[in-house]
Amino acid sequence: MRPHDSPLPGHTREEVSDGSLLRGLHKGSDEAAAQLYARYGARLRSLARNRLPAHVAGHIDEDDIVQSVFRTFFQAANQGRFEVPAGDDLWNLLLVITLNKIRTQGAFYRAARRDTRVTIPLEHASTSDGDGLGGRAATSPVLELVLQDVLERLPASHREIVEFRLEGCEVAEIAQRTQRSKRTVERILQEVRAHLRTLLDEGE
Repeated sequence: MRPHDSPLPGHTREEVSDGSLLRGLHKGSDEAAAQLYARYGARLRSLARNRLPAHVAGHIDEDDIVQSVFRTFFQAANQGRFEVPAGDDLWNLLLVITLNKIRTQGAFYRAARRDTRVTIPLEHASTSDGDGLGGRAATSPVLELVLQDVLERLPASHREIVEFRLEGCEVAEIAQRTQRSKRTVERILQEVRAHLRTLLDEGE
């Protein structure tokens, strides 16, 4: 989504409060979404750039974090789950979402780096007990819930790769579809699988 310069109909940009924009989001206004992105995107990008741990920055960047923050925020706002008191703004809410995203990504990549199973090719993972990523048909309800949560927290580029794998696509096909190298696709799938196994082991 790219920010627009025009305000909501009937308002100048200076008159439009965060509360008005939030109400516009709830009504499905793309213009309200664009204005909020323009209002807070740069600040969130700077925050993410300064807070991203070194071991995470090698995998994702501040733009991935910001896009994920707005995706989460817009989904919840469209459902009417947020309110802004008169005279207040959304910065503190977006700040909390951003810091949570960064912490989640930090934990994700620490777990992937620790887990020696990250070196096991995904194609050799068994799906009979629901611990592989070879297709959704073999997954248990518990794994499905965990997987959905992990997918939501992934950068968009990573999520696309995992979703292709879940559909049964081979690594070579995924690489071709996403314009990534096979090695990159394999690395991302291995990291996701390692993280899933860590979460499941902790759950047990």
